[in-house]
Amino acid sequence: MGEQAVTGEAAATPASEPDAGTTPQPNTGTAPEPDAGAAGGGAASRTADIVPGPGGVMTDEVGVVTGELTLRTEYADGQVALRVQYREADEWYAVTGGRAPLADPAGLDAVHTIAVGLLDRPEG
Repeated sequence: MGEQAVTGEAAATPASEPDAGTTPQPNTGTAPEPDAGAAGGGAASRTADIVPGPGGVMTDEVGVVTGELTLRTEYADGQVALRVQYREADEWYAVTGGRAPLADPAGLDAVHTIAVGLLDRPEG
């Protein structure tokens, strides 16, 4: 069997084998970035648009950011890191306290889902 690329449309095509290595992912409005299936623990990331609560999101570079943001959860070299940007902007900012060891890159989806759940508070 060859390598399988992970895409946001994987569920649209039925697998030719009963266990072709695809499992349903939680619907967090996220999709893998183009580098997301890198073998051997390489770089991978997930993104989601969020609206934080009234306190915003604290970043290392510029302090608190508020309003419509994009959250990116990155995995590289055994570490997971959270970054945010103003939606449609070019600059990314490290979320203060948003870095931790992650032994298994398979945990990236779970970490991203939790981060979205904690930071996305459009109702306040």
